[in-house]
Order: sequence, then structure tokens, then C-alpha cells
Amino acid sequence: MRGILWTREEMILAFNLYLKLPFGKLHTRTPEIIELAQLMGRSVNSVALRLVNYASCDPQLQSRGISGMKGGLKQCQPIWDEFVDNRDTLVFESERILAEYQGVAIEEKFEEDLLDIPKTIKGEERIREVKTRVNQNFFRQMVLANYGGKCALTGIDIMELLVASHIIPWSDNEKERLNPQNGICLSSLIDKAFDKGLITFLDDGSVLFSNRLKSNVGKDYFSKYFEPIKNEKLIEPKKYLPNPSFLEYHRDTIFNK
Repeated sequence: MRGILWTREEMILAFNLYLKLPFGKLHTRTPEIIELAQLMGRSVNSVALRLVNYASCDPQLQSRGISGMKGGLKQCQPIWDEFVDNRDTLVFESERILAEYQGVAIEEKFEEDLLDIPKTIKGEERIREVKTRVNQNFFRQMVLANYGGKCALTGIDIMELLVASHIIPWSDNEKERLNPQNGICLSSLIDKAFDKGLITFLDDGSVLFSNRLKSNVGKDYFSKYFEPIKNEKLIEPKKYLPNPSFLEYHRDTIFNK
């Protein structure tokens, strides 16, 4: 495939994978990159290079002194800008294309995520529901990868117990639903406490307890589950730091002080 221009579909597939991998795995030994190269019929080196090209578009990495490789910037920047402008549409398109390359229908690939959609829902309404579930699955993959598959506060690494928790709730801000800076990987209990405003985080990642939660000091469950994290901070993510304005929104709007 040397010298053959990348198609839009291929550029989107590479971007899809870029968002799901930490920067440290953008190399030719990463299984996901090898798998994508095989699907696309391109060399592993070319796919890995394209992912590093995307890093040069990523302002989060640039702010941390990581520049990527700017050789493919002209090809990558339009896809990056499209993602920023309309994440919802591009994420779903990327997953649809990936399913097509894998030889399955998108509803078949995400069958488990779609089980509770009533069969009576059809047409445009069903398309919207499928799109929402597929995008939520993508968000989970992206956030869990960003935190190395561990709860950012407790270190729990059992996948079934992890949640890609939105800082600004899904229903509160459509534009930022799929922004990787709007997600924190938390265990189920910590996610529920965060979602209900019993805990929140300062800009430096320090955890804050609400007065309602602190009123339970001395109880066995508080000593077991919350006492150990009261002075903890979120671990540093692999690529995307929580957006401070999103954390402020949570403190001002969700947190039960």
C-alpha cells in the first residue's frame, strides 16, 4: 500500500483507534494497531505512524509537551476538527465503518448494548437509540483506556466494576457528551457517589466529601469504603486530563455541599 493515498474511511478508522489508545501504545507492537492494519490492508508501521500524526493535532498532548509527528497534519487536522465540532456524528460513523471492515452489521456487533431497546421501536427512532448506545460504548472504551483500566480513585481494575463516569451528565450538555475530558474511570460505588453529588473533585483531583456523606462518619460502611479515600487524588490519566471547567460545573451544580 506504499504511496496509495489514505481514504476518508481509513483516516476515520485510524482516528477511532487513536482515541481508544494511550499515547504510550502508539507503536507497531500494539495488538490493536496490528489488527487494524490487517483490516485495512496497510502496513502496521503506516497505521502506527498515522496515529502519531493525530497526536500532533491533540491540544491536550501539546499542553503536556508531547508534539507527535506533524508530517501528516494536513490530512489529520480536518478529521480532528470534525470530531471537535460534532463528536456525536463522527464517533458513530467511525464505529459503523469499523463494523463494516470487520464484516458485521453494527447492530450485530453491539447486540448486547441494544438488548433493552424494544423491538417496536423502528425507523428514525431506532437509529437514534442505536447511535446513542454505540456512542456510549465508545465513550466507555475511551475513558477506561485513558485511566489504564483502573478506577482513578481506588485502583480497582475489575472491568465489570468500572464505569466511564461523566463529569457533566450526559443529559446536561449534548456537545460534551463524548469529550474525553468529560470522563473519569470510577468503580461502581464511587461513580454512584459522584453521580449523586455525595463526592466531587477539585481541579487538582483531590476528592471532596459532601456534608451528607460526612454525617456518616463512624459507621462501619463509611470506615470501610470512604475513609480510605478521603485524602486521595485522582490518578493522572494517560492522555486526557479532566477539564477544570467541567469539574467546576460538577461542584457548582451536582455536588450536595
